Amino acid sequence: MRHRRWRATSVAILAGALVAVAGCSAASPGASHPRKVSAQPAAFTATGARQQASASASATPSPNAANTASPASTASPSNTAASPSPAVPTADSPASASAGPGPGAGTGPIVALGDSYTAGDMLPLDRTAQPLGCLRSTRSYPVLVARALHAARDLIDVACTGAGWKAMTTAEHTSTRDNPPQFAALTSGTRLALLTLGGDDLGFMNTLKLCMKLSWTKPWGSPCRQRLTAGGTDQLAALIAAEGPRITTALTQIHAQAPNAKVVLVGYPDMFPQRDSCWPVVPITAGDIAYLRGIELQLNAALRASAQATGATFIDAYTPSIGHDFCADGDTRYVEGLVPGSLTAPFHLNARGHSAVASLILAALTRGA
Repeated sequence: MRHRRWRATSVAILAGALVAVAGCSAASPGASHPRKVSAQPAAFTATGARQQASASASATPSPNAANTASPASTASPSNTAASPSPAVPTADSPASASAGPGPGAGTGPIVALGDSYTAGDMLPLDRTAQPLGCLRSTRSYPVLVARALHAARDLIDVACTGAGWKAMTTAEHTSTRDNPPQFAALTSGTRLALLTLGGDDLGFMNTLKLCMKLSWTKPWGSPCRQRLTAGGTDQLAALIAAEGPRITTALTQIHAQAPNAKVVLVGYPDMFPQRDSCWPVVPITAGDIAYLRGIELQLNAALRASAQATGATFIDAYTPSIGHDFCADGDTRYVEGLVPGSLTAPFHLNARGHSAVASLILAALTRGA
């Protein structure tokens, strides 16, 4: 059963939703956004400083859903329900996993780049990571991958919440202090670069806020889609069309600055239910959820195309996460909703989700994809 249970706690959750939505501004897409929506991640910036990852990962099984195999260098797990991916370190077995020999193995730094979907957004907060305003976590997928490769000391995590493509080459302002350009962490010695990027450039958190606010005006309609497509132009689709070339340029620059590195671009997970909604627990109408789901698919398609064009490996995090959206039960979902049921930011991957993504990456590295 999904979050449709109308029990007493719904009243408290609804109250929290009303308070949160009341303060939301109807910021236009493309503006900086706090968290994420269907395809929205908060970006992470780079300090260029090496930091040691030292926390236990969530003990969750890796997803077994089938993925569509992508051609050439794009490496989504391909129809491999029977193909086990390397185990991710857990609290019970903190260093038992290894991706074995392959592109991720060897020596040299592992660099984590991108937005909040890379950083982990307080899952929980890594108090040793600077600046604290990037909200990096000790349980993010880069940390889990590095630990599985027995390379925790080699991880340089410069991902930062709210980061867009500009934060790759320019300093990003955070709530504490500026995060240096993320690409400053890349060198010819970098062996592996991991990133999720693009959602913040769409202003997807502001879009989610707008959709939640408008849902109260027309609970059985698609008020957000109507607002964002008024005049015949889909604002979010236009932003995705502009984002594709930027991601391609960013990946090209990563290859140039880290010519010996394996570059892995991770797409966004399935954030929205495949049908209906869980309004008012997450106050987005069913019609708008269908619209936003389509936007997320468009963004992931653009990311895949950029990876293919530059020889990077693309990880399809969407297909294996279907059914683990923010409307799923708490012990099933990978993405939290407006009121998180576990320690993470709203509309972000929880510990189970980061563990699943790490497993997908390790499987791709094992295959040499």
